[in-house]
Amino acid sequence: MADKLKFAFALLLVVAGLAGFYLLSEQALVLRVLAVLFGLAAGAAVAWVTEPGQNFVQLGRESITEAKKVVWPSRKETMQTTGVVFAFVLVMAIVLWVTDKSLEWVLYDLVLGWKKS
Repeated sequence: MADKLKFAFALLLVVAGLAGFYLLSEQALVLRVLAVLFGLAAGAAVAWVTEPGQNFVQLGRESITEAKKVVWPSRKETMQTTGVVFAFVLVMAIVLWVTDKSLEWVLYDLVLGWKKS
């Protein structure tokens, strides 16, 4: 229950920051943006101390650890894969163009008799 109240308070702080942006419409834009940033920072700080907030932080840390374990492809592998993708796209474009022109010829010239001049 305490976490729900903390989340509600965090949301209230974010809304207060956004409201401050509009309430300070006569002030300089810098102050208005600072009001929003302060509301977001305060809301994030309150949400951080909740159990779900701590779980989210732990998930972020674990994600960074897992990303460091990834074996990224070399430049040569990346270029080869990119070349294969481009070749496939080119072949598919030609196949679709030939299909389109064939259907156009069948429908307009043979079926409907609308020969182009």
